[in-house]
Order: sequence, then structure tokens, then C-alpha cells
Amino acid sequence: MRPEEAEVYVCPACKRPMQLRIRQQRDDEIVDGALACPCGEEFPIVDGIPDLVFPRQLAASDLEAKLWYDANADTYDENLHLTFDTFREDESRVRSRLVDRLELQPTHRVLELGAGSGRDSILIADRLGAQGRLYLQDLSLAILRHSFPKMMAKSVPSEFHVGNACHLPFADGVFDAVFHFGGLNTFSNIGAFFSEINRVTKVGGKVVAGDESMPVWLRNSEFGRVLMNSNPLYRYELPLQHLPVSCREVKLEWIIGGVFYVIEYRVGVGEPFADLDFEIPGIRGGSHRTRYYGLLEGVTPQAKAMAQAASANSGKSLHRWLDEAVRQAAVRDLEGK
Repeated sequence: MRPEEAEVYVCPACKRPMQLRIRQQRDDEIVDGALACPCGEEFPIVDGIPDLVFPRQLAASDLEAKLWYDANADTYDENLHLTFDTFREDESRVRSRLVDRLELQPTHRVLELGAGSGRDSILIADRLGAQGRLYLQDLSLAILRHSFPKMMAKSVPSEFHVGNACHLPFADGVFDAVFHFGGLNTFSNIGAFFSEINRVTKVGGKVVAGDESMPVWLRNSEFGRVLMNSNPLYRYELPLQHLPVSCREVKLEWIIGGVFYVIEYRVGVGEPFADLDFEIPGIRGGSHRTRYYGLLEGVTPQAKAMAQAASANSGKSLHRWLDEAVRQAAVRDLEGK
């Protein structure tokens, strides 16, 4: 870890800036130290890698995933090709197209979550220049270490840390793009994951995320049943309900044999815009907002028919006639008190 990168990190617990404590430094790299927060949390830097995992007591699914990657880190690259071989897909081509979705510029600052052994990281790095930055995070240090030699040959400055994707150690709006592929299904809090990546991504920045999921139209086919029996991860459903309202230009596609989803979008601010208050022409009248918020307790069929006839006779929409009638009656009764 380089000392200047300390300014980028914040406490994953409270999001406040942290103080860098250096115990050993070699040239421009911090070998041993800590990042300490005023809230009382302290995160060690060991062999140059900050451990920013929060909470320390991981949820069951996060811990299970971490332990699996810890145990399989040394053989992970050897077996990963089997997924692509199953569907006769070209792994390099698939990964390159995934990274293309980020629409990267050489100067961009990019965060890759669940970076693993760096198979996507090297492709992201190839699209960045010396003025860019690539931050690689994984919950398992054992597998993240396998990305170190792959990244050494790249010109883009890279920073590695251990962390929980549901509690990111970065300030708001730091990144031009965020990438994650594989692992999302088992995150303990998928809603927090998407909320966090939208928080740390600049407005207008790109997010690309995906994982296994058998499409609903294939789940009862032999193709679907056989694959879900072999790999239960295909049983996971799409996480669309967890997307924040600030997502824009959302795209969804199935790739790799049609059983891996990719969600791609830009980060916006708040809810999308719509003019909810313009007067809707026609007999009914009103606006989208009045039709939603203006519901009262209802009237008898006879009263409704009289109101419709009266509004037609007056040349006003039913909304405007009712609004005026209710206001007049309300003023009369309120003043009568």
C-alpha cells in the first residue's frame, strides 16, 4: 500500500476518514501498519495489504464463501475453464466483452470487487493508463494473492485490499466504474452491496455485475434441471429487486450458455424524473399525483353519477369539478365552526 492511498480509504463501519499509522515502510510501500478510525475501529496493514473487512464476525454465507476460496485458492485457476468448456465459450472473449461494458478511459479510477485471482483484473488494467487507478478487493486474501503476479506487468497503479463488498471502505463518488462478476449470489446482503457500489460510484459512472442464474424459461427443461442438479448456484434468482432507485439505463443479459446474468447500468441521483403534476386531458382529468394521493373514502353510485353529470354539464373534468366541490364544502363546514 502506498501512503498517498490512505486518503482514499474510509472506515467501512462509519465511513469517516482514518489515520494512517506506519510501523514499517520500504521505499514507497507501507509494509506494516494500520488504519485507525475515531470510532474505535482499527484495520491492520500486513505485508502491504490493508485488511478492511467489516464486520469482523462475518455472516454465515460470507464466511462460507471466504473459507471456500481460502481452501481452493491454489487450484482455482486450474479448474475455472471447466465452466466455459461446458458451454463451448471462449473465456478470453467473454471476459473481454464484460469489461468492454465499463466503457473505460485511460484515466479512470476503477474498483473491482471479488477480484479473485485477477483474470478480469488484467483485462481492466489493459484499458487503463499510468494516470488511472485500479483497486482490487476480495474477501479472501488467499485467492487475492494469486492476482499479484498477474498485475505486476501492468502499467496502471494497482491497490489491493481485503474487504467485504457489503461494507465498502471508500468515500462517496470515488470511482468512475465498478465491476464484479461471480460471487454475488452468496453475498449476505445483496441490497447493501448495490447500495454501496452506487454510493462509491460517480454520478454517470458505470456498474457491471453478474453471477449464475438459470432463466425462468429454462428451469423446467432437461438442460436446466441437469445443470441445477450439478451446480446449485444456478438455482439463485435474479437480484433485480435489490437495485437502488438511482440506477439508470439498466440492461440485463444472459451470457455463458445463457445461464449467467449480467446487470449493467449507470449511477444517477435519487429517483428518475417524471412530470407527475401536469393536467391529464379528458373527462377524468387530474394529474398522476392527484390520482395517487387524492383518493378519498368513496361515494354512493348515485352520488358518483350526479358528479359525472354535473362535471359534464359544467365543461370541467371530473377531477376539477370534484376538487372545487370538495373545497367549497370543506370551507363551508370549517367556517361554520
